[in-house]
Amino acid sequence: MSDGDGRPEVIGVRHGMFGVDGSGDTSGYGRLVRPVALPGSSPRPYGGYFDDVVDRLATALGDDGYAAAIERVVVFRDELTLEVFRGQLPAVAQVLRDDPELRFELCLGVSGVHYPEDADRELHAVYPLMSITHNRRIRVEVATPDADPHIPSLFRVYPTTDWHERETYDFFGIIFDGHPSLTRIEMPDDWVGHPQRKDYPLGGIPVEYHGAEIPPPDQRRAYN
Repeated sequence: MSDGDGRPEVIGVRHGMFGVDGSGDTSGYGRLVRPVALPGSSPRPYGGYFDDVVDRLATALGDDGYAAAIERVVVFRDELTLEVFRGQLPAVAQVLRDDPELRFELCLGVSGVHYPEDADRELHAVYPLMSITHNRRIRVEVATPDADPHIPSLFRVYPTTDWHERETYDFFGIIFDGHPSLTRIEMPDDWVGHPQRKDYPLGGIPVEYHGAEIPPPDQRRAYN
């Protein structure tokens, strides 16, 4: 993890267009090699209203509370992301919602991300927040290990996360503790696995197209 100098954090190397391994790289260019890098922790000043948001959050949580809750602050492509330790997520969200100088009243969803190379932080949940009062947007991100994929639910702070947390559980396997009904929302109840993880097999069924039968992705030619 970077120390606030803004340098990217390289967590692995990807081979092929999508990093497919052992199931037929159908990208068309299997010899592509590139690093897998995450944005690094950003130094001050963050710019715009970002400094005001971080300073107010630190004041509301207190110095010890802020240090215990915020893993790092990232400014990337003109977006502010607060990376939060998972156990402190509900407390941080409550302050972001209720503090009059912050007032991020709306959570716009929950997105899952799977980084198999990010050891002990393989699964990420990302929450875009909006302040209608102040016309501001930020993101909150939480990481959790694949071996213990638990994150506290934000349903009681932001009820709009209900179906979004279910979808993220369905596709990535993140378990949102405290959710009132954490069940699959798109895949059948008896479906095995979580289809948007990068280690999920391509699989599929043959498809007829213009009189030809197209085999499923895992049976097509590899370009390695």
